[in-house]
Amino acid sequence: MKRKIIHIDEDRCNGCAACIPNCPEGALQIIDGKARLVSDLFCDGLGACLGHCPEGAILVEEREAEPYDERRVMENIVRQGAGTIRAHLIHLQEHGEDALYRQAAAYLREQGIGNPCEDPGPSRAEHGGCPGSRLRTLKPSGAAPAAPSSERPSQLQNWPIQIHLANPRAPYFRGADLLLAADCAGFAATDLHNQWLAGRVTLIGCPKLDDTEAYLEKLTAIFKQNEPRSLTVLHMEVPCCGGLVALAREALTRSGAQTPFTAVQISLQGEILRSLPVA
Repeated sequence: MKRKIIHIDEDRCNGCAACIPNCPEGALQIIDGKARLVSDLFCDGLGACLGHCPEGAILVEEREAEPYDERRVMENIVRQGAGTIRAHLIHLQEHGEDALYRQAAAYLREQGIGNPCEDPGPSRAEHGGCPGSRLRTLKPSGAAPAAPSSERPSQLQNWPIQIHLANPRAPYFRGADLLLAADCAGFAATDLHNQWLAGRVTLIGCPKLDDTEAYLEKLTAIFKQNEPRSLTVLHMEVPCCGGLVALAREALTRSGAQTPFTAVQISLQGEILRSLPVA
């Protein structure tokens, strides 16, 4: 059957094993110094490992693969203890995989094993699960805007800005300074228009919730047809957001474009945590 499943770029993988703890399903192992997908049956294709790869070596692709088998996965997971069981169940819940969650819960009941996500206690959203979905209360900086919004003109130079809607033949892409921003970054960046949009053509997307294979095809076409002058990827500090950097790097590689590429990571309160050129 054709379904979403991860792909590991062996040339980029350095065997650091950062992806391994974030795959409780046990689909990944380090073999001969490289991360390997050891079984299609164990990979759910939801990409929990994506944002944890510092080399951007992991992508989600759609291809022919054996059907994912939740019961086989649970056989492997229960051997790893309650912490791994909990991580797997939360992973399913936060990606809306209710049917798989029910299968996993049924397996636990059949084996007489407690379900850690049904135990009383603090909310899973407050104390566990995907860092990008965890509840947090943020304190505004308190700084007043420099001027009323009506006196600060928009710096947006193009429309549409969603990757899925972009036309690779749009004239504004030719030789442009391109900004590829995670959806959430626009709400976290403290001066989005003046600091990031000004002088750049903008594209936005979410590497966790959207069709990343379609993103990869669209970005590859944009880079190949237009040779942008520069590319800036603005992404959040949460691990899943790092997938946007991996997508951009893979698209540049496939396109053959020699575009200078900088990845900028910002915190939930808009601070620049890291700004690095990407090889």
